[in-house]
Amino acid sequence: MKELVEVIARSLVSQPENVVVTEEENDREVVLTLTVDPSDMGKVIGKQGRIAKAIRTVLKAQAIREDKRVTLDIG
Repeated sequence: MKELVEVIARSLVSQPENVVVTEEENDREVVLTLTVDPSDMGKVIGKQGRIAKAIRTVLKAQAIREDKRVTLDIG
C-alpha cells in the first residue's frame, strides 16, 4: 500500500523527489504518513479535501482486498 500512495502522490506534485511515505503496521491496521513539500500540500489535499478523500478511498479498497484497516495521515 505504501507504493500505491507514493505513485499517486508523485503524479500529483511538482517536486516528486520530496514525497516520503512511512508505514507503521500493527496486527491488522496499517498507518501511512504522507509527507510532501509544503508548496505541494494543496495539490495533494485538493479543494475541500477531495483529492485526499479519493486517495483514501483507493487505499480502503486495497486494504479490503488484503483484509486490513488503513489510515492515511497527510502532513
